[in-house]
Amino acid sequence: MSIKIIGINHDMFISSAALIVDGKIKCAIPEERLSREKMSRSFPHNAIDQCLKIGGLKIDQIDYFANAYNPSVHFKKFHPIFSNNRRFRSDYFYSIPDNLIKKFTDKSIDKDSSDYTYQEISYKGKKIKVYFITHHLCHAANGFFLSPFNSSAILTADGQGEDDTVNFLIGKKNKIEILKKQKIPNSLGSFYATFTEYLGYKPDSDEWKVMALGSYFNKKSSYYLNKINKMIHFYKDGHFELDQKYFKQYNVAIPNYYTKKFVEEIGLPRKKNGKFTKRHYEIAYSMQKVFEKIGFHMLNFLQKKTQLNNLVLSGGVFMNSVFNGKITKNTNFKNVWLGSCPDDSGLSIGAGLYLYNNILNKKNRYVMKHNYFGPDFKDSEILKVLKKFKLKINKSKNIYKETASLISQKKIIGWFQGKMEFGQRALGHRSILADARFHESKKLLNAAVKYRESYRPFAPSILKEHSKNYFYLDSEISFMEKVVLAKKKAIEEIPAVVHKDGSARVQTVCKDENSIFYKLIKEYYKITKVPCIINTSFNINGEPIVCTPEDAIKTFFSCGLDCLVMGSYILHK
Repeated sequence: MSIKIIGINHDMFISSAALIVDGKIKCAIPEERLSREKMSRSFPHNAIDQCLKIGGLKIDQIDYFANAYNPSVHFKKFHPIFSNNRRFRSDYFYSIPDNLIKKFTDKSIDKDSSDYTYQEISYKGKKIKVYFITHHLCHAANGFFLSPFNSSAILTADGQGEDDTVNFLIGKKNKIEILKKQKIPNSLGSFYATFTEYLGYKPDSDEWKVMALGSYFNKKSSYYLNKINKMIHFYKDGHFELDQKYFKQYNVAIPNYYTKKFVEEIGLPRKKNGKFTKRHYEIAYSMQKVFEKIGFHMLNFLQKKTQLNNLVLSGGVFMNSVFNGKITKNTNFKNVWLGSCPDDSGLSIGAGLYLYNNILNKKNRYVMKHNYFGPDFKDSEILKVLKKFKLKINKSKNIYKETASLISQKKIIGWFQGKMEFGQRALGHRSILADARFHESKKLLNAAVKYRESYRPFAPSILKEHSKNYFYLDSEISFMEKVVLAKKKAIEEIPAVVHKDGSARVQTVCKDENSIFYKLIKEYYKITKVPCIINTSFNINGEPIVCTPEDAIKTFFSCGLDCLVMGSYILHK
């Protein structure tokens, strides 16, 4: 009998749900795509319902639920307050489990080795089994159990989990083991978030905007590099410390993550929507360099500790694709793997996989070769929506050839095909596409479609077999997870996807794993002799990526897209 698990991430930046059947992802979807609340942290009711629908299951057919957060970690600190002084009879629901967990697990928690808490709820004869699994172990599982490696070093890093910020781990076959941890307030994610806020952006949200800023500083030396370096202390055991004279993320003195001393050292922060100066570019550049120094420090320790060539990375920190692209040149790791969703959205997948492998001791593993785990819509469903909105219906005889022709004519296309991607990057199923051969494509996309800062770059999606002619690649990049340097051919032929510093966040498109997108780019290549187009997520600033035909139509008429292609249908303005 198959084992059916629903993994849940709730209240950790991006809520999501995933259906795992016998160790394989059958469906995964962030709550935001359905509720239309960007980065929703609400309980993923809609996402769970969608997983059940796609899986053809009812809720009572699920064997286990796995949640990507383990509250028992906190009992050692808070149980005298919350477990022994209940004031209401309804609090018995909490008091009894609190004290029993304390009785059975206090020793393991004090040793910092508790990886999960189990709870069974009985309702009308149905037993609901719920596992609460430690946050960073879910990150690790979302990485390692989907990787091609039989054994690997693993590093997870983010703002924080329960009370840890970094885990050094090792994965072997279907098991993950923690080697050591680093705890708050020493957080690489929060280090980056502090500078994100300082530079006038929203912390724990807009870090990728800051990552792009640093490319506009092109000098070899930086006035701010030493200033930021002295805020960090490094140790031989792989740990680092943030000097708390400068950071206050975990103090009560919020709203600002930085202290008065930080401002005295670096200068006045940029105001929200304020003008960017060379100084801001230099600070962003310097911070990124220190961020990378911390990351390489931890990785070099981990490689020395494990003596392994394979590395898996997971956690929100590793959405930093600039850093990811530099690892093999700055460490002794030979092979680096990241999935499509190392951020918190992927925790639902990780929770389900950790339960299946580490706890239930099952051995089925499947390499993540794509991230198309969401809903899809047949032509008949799309046609029904088009008729509902009384839109002109144009059905194409060859949707790939016709769309490629439109892109080559400098049209900006909303591309809605197949199953929706899972992760923060669109990979050719819910994408906005444009011609990469012209500089003005970037400016037009930022201004008229995405409504975002003009300096931010766009990604190239390129046929895998041509990718090494245009970019310096060690291996294929399936999920836009790494930034690499562009070759002269790319700078000359596809300038719209080459960033200020000569880099690009590449997606290599493979025929076997992404036939829909591959066919389109192949047709474009036949027309232009260029095997690459601009690919960015199908959404406007402040909204989630589109999920349904209704979402796509709304976005189409809300921005400067020229055409909307859904299934076999094309809409023009």
